[in-house]
Amino acid sequence: MTVQERVNADYTTMNLTAGPHPMKLLRDRLPNIWRAFDLAQAKPGSIVQIAGNVICRQRPGTAKGFVFVSLEDETGVANAIVDPDLFEHFRLLITEEDFLLIEGEVQNSDNVVLIKTREIRPLAHDQLVGSESHDFH
Repeated sequence: MTVQERVNADYTTMNLTAGPHPMKLLRDRLPNIWRAFDLAQAKPGSIVQIAGNVICRQRPGTAKGFVFVSLEDETGVANAIVDPDLFEHFRLLITEEDFLLIEGEVQNSDNVVLIKTREIRPLAHDQLVGSESHDFH
């Protein structure tokens, strides 16, 4: 089996892998995408791109329609916030895609980094399989 086939088999059977994270297999093709680990050094207000396996989608009742999307890469988890109008525009993409690329503005409050989403695209991933998302809990 290739590395990609092993990773896919691991996620398909166990929802995790002992091998490389799927994003590690894509990283060489994503030179301008920030890794989750590096976001703490991003300048607040700057525009960055993050990408990863969607592991959680949340729309808390107290958040006035804002949606929070957590993307996992090989270094950790990056969190994005999507305003209600943008969520409606990208609803199917946000709720159906397993891997996303998100562009937005860095917000850093007390060392908690969020990306205020401006644009969302599916991440081309050569049929990689990742972990299942925990959605709207």
